[in-house]
Amino acid sequence: MNKDENLRYSDQELLEFEDIISQKLNAARKELAYIKESLTKKNDSGIEGTVSNSKMLEDGADTAEKESLNQLAARLQKFINQLELALVRVKNKTYGICIDTGKLIPKERLRAVPHTQHSIEAKMAKK
Repeated sequence: MNKDENLRYSDQELLEFEDIISQKLNAARKELAYIKESLTKKNDSGIEGTVSNSKMLEDGADTAEKESLNQLAARLQKFINQLELALVRVKNKTYGICIDTGKLIPKERLRAVPHTQHSIEAKMAKK
């Protein structure tokens, strides 16, 4: 093992991470598309001319559900962006290197949180 290998993951290891990231990215994109479709259907629900107490309660519940779906969609979009940036780091061969310590992030952490840029020690030091 030469000195450079300790500073980054091998091309073969990067391919493994690229596969993990791509799978998570595809799943997140499908989930986001489903949420957006659900929101569109909720916006298309017919508005009746009569207003009753139960209709007002339904509207309140619909509004709360829409807000919840919008928040989930925003979190998913952020996650997708982070995964896309992780793929860029894989291509640049800088993936898996802690931006605070410069050390390799353990594979177990990257498999669990593939978009991370911090080792556990760096994350704990920030608390």
